[in-house]
Amino acid sequence: MAKVGITDTILRDAHQSQAATRMTLKQMEPAFERLDKIGYFSLECWGGATFDSCLRFLNEDPWERLRVMRKGMPNTKLQMLLRGQNILGYKHYADDVVEYFVKKAIENGIDIIRCFDALNDLRNMETAVKATKKYKGIAEVAMSYTTSPVHTEDYFVKLAEGIAEMGADIICIKDMANLLLPYNAYTLVKRLKAATDLPIVLHTHNTTGTGAMTLLKAVEAGADVIDTALSPLGDGTAQPSTEAQVATYRGTEYDTGIDLEKLIDLANYFRDVADDLTKAGFRDPARVLATDANTLLYQVPGGMLSNLINQLKQANAMDKYYDVLAEIPRVRKDFGYPPLVTPTSQIVGTQAVMNVLSGEPYKMNPKESQALMRGEYGRLPAPVNEEVRKKVIGDAEVITHRPADDIPPELDKYREEIREYYQQEEDVLSYALFPQVAIKFFQYRQAKQLQVDSTMLDKEAKVMPV
Repeated sequence: MAKVGITDTILRDAHQSQAATRMTLKQMEPAFERLDKIGYFSLECWGGATFDSCLRFLNEDPWERLRVMRKGMPNTKLQMLLRGQNILGYKHYADDVVEYFVKKAIENGIDIIRCFDALNDLRNMETAVKATKKYKGIAEVAMSYTTSPVHTEDYFVKLAEGIAEMGADIICIKDMANLLLPYNAYTLVKRLKAATDLPIVLHTHNTTGTGAMTLLKAVEAGADVIDTALSPLGDGTAQPSTEAQVATYRGTEYDTGIDLEKLIDLANYFRDVADDLTKAGFRDPARVLATDANTLLYQVPGGMLSNLINQLKQANAMDKYYDVLAEIPRVRKDFGYPPLVTPTSQIVGTQAVMNVLSGEPYKMNPKESQALMRGEYGRLPAPVNEEVRKKVIGDAEVITHRPADDIPPELDKYREEIREYYQQEEDVLSYALFPQVAIKFFQYRQAKQLQVDSTMLDKEAKVMPV
């Protein structure tokens, strides 16, 4: 057994899970030189919700953030999270947009693209994986882990074999809700190692309190890489602590080879960042560090739980909280047992809220529920409740082909729409993913540039000879 590799999520999932993805480039940059010297397998630093957050909340260009990270950490593999045909948005995009996004991500500095699909529909990842290989990136394909009558160990082994056939370089078990228990992780990793020749990565959280044990058993079973987060933003709703995992394997056959003192120095830096995020109101330590065994029962990830609470508060119906939690497994069964991860977690959760508040299941159906039942998100893992489908979509046709086959090329249309704001090739992708948010950012960028130009002219005028 070679040493276990560490993917640290401090620059992406750690602050996405604990601090609403509000860590800025300014807060990250002072740590780049030290991060680059640790000897990580990779740093997860881009993708997921960071792209949206940069544009929407931080007035940062996500592409410039990536370029600065690449320059600041030249010796470390940089990794991103991609939602397959959804890219980083919440709908399916045309193949030309997916391929161009992957191309520009790799050109700007990404080495590893971790690609997943909420339904584990491999057809929704084909274009992204092919593009990753085409542009010389490392294709890490993830299985969204969940439990249900259809999501057995056999299901995931067969899925892994399909992933290997796609041409993936690495297989990731993506346990987004911390449902993978330690001994189940051991047997699953053992079987995956026997079924394929690909490296196995395990990504989990510590929401239910089992994350560190799950990583340990996975490593003992042969996992090649594990996801962890530096302790100031680790554990709880994020990944188990990097320092604790490195210390656990030190001196064993699994030794990571990482210097614990260097990690502690980095943790001291990020502790100040975490404190700043807490003071700014983006992080609530009591909430994000609490463990919640309800997750094992209802399979509700932390981010989904926050959405449910907000919806119930807006409806002045917090007394229905446990009724909604109990409704979620019923909706999930009716909808064919989709894993609860973006965007299916939001769809199932919203439908459960509507079922409880209306008093009649499926009396109200959001357009996203209709799209899921029509097959617009892809192939559902199990047969749906046909009575419910009839109630949700009526006599509408259910598609069985790859949903993106219905989407014509879009890039040229998007380029035309942003002609007045266009400053770099990547702008068309920012606009494609988040049109309204991107336009506001482009306007902010223009105004800032005008302000800078005006200041420079004033300075020049003052020094010009009379």
